[in-house]
Amino acid sequence: MYPVKVLIIDDEEDMRDLVQIYLENSGYRCYQAASATIAYEVLEKEAIDLVILDIMMPEGDGYAVCETIRSFSQLPIIFLSAKGEEWDKVKALQLGGDDYIVKPFSPGELVARIAAVLRRTSPTIHEDKIAKYGKISIDKKARRVNVEGEMIPLTLKEYELLNFLIEHSSQALSREQLLEHVWGMDYIGSLRTVDTHIKTLRMKLGIGDYIQTIWGIGYKFEVIGS
Repeated sequence: MYPVKVLIIDDEEDMRDLVQIYLENSGYRCYQAASATIAYEVLEKEAIDLVILDIMMPEGDGYAVCETIRSFSQLPIIFLSAKGEEWDKVKALQLGGDDYIVKPFSPGELVARIAAVLRRTSPTIHEDKIAKYGKISIDKKARRVNVEGEMIPLTLKEYELLNFLIEHSSQALSREQLLEHVWGMDYIGSLRTVDTHIKTLRMKLGIGDYIQTIWGIGYKFEVIGS
């Protein structure tokens, strides 16, 4: 099992470093973001398991960041803020936050609350909602992919690409279709982006050729030998 990856989003560097020290001492792998823009870049590149989110930031507050994350993922989010009014907590939870911790906080409480949220959002909790495709199982609520019981760390785009291919199983999809539906019509980049992500997906999944190359067209997903 790979280490749980936590993204700490806070504009105060000292606070990010402090939280990271606490969490890494408990076995977590941490990433930092000082702004919403940096946070989205990290989420794009890394298979983050949980987000620690401050509210007061200069570039898009924590509420907006939470809403944006919720628009594409059910990734667990814990608000960590100096704002301790009931209204702030209620708004954070209504927008999709999984928990709310008020600064200052104790290291023990933070680690315990993270563990509790991860238990609630674990794939084993939603076992009845896991879809299986041959050796692959996907928990869409938790945005997790397992192959033969082993969790596979995928970036957001890798997950979206795999999910789109699976939703159109046995259908040949062109690189243009994949680029448009996964990266969006406004994406500025070449079709090689699709090829690169397909190559990485195959390597991470490490199973038979479920993702097949259709020469002259693109790719398709099909369960073979299961």
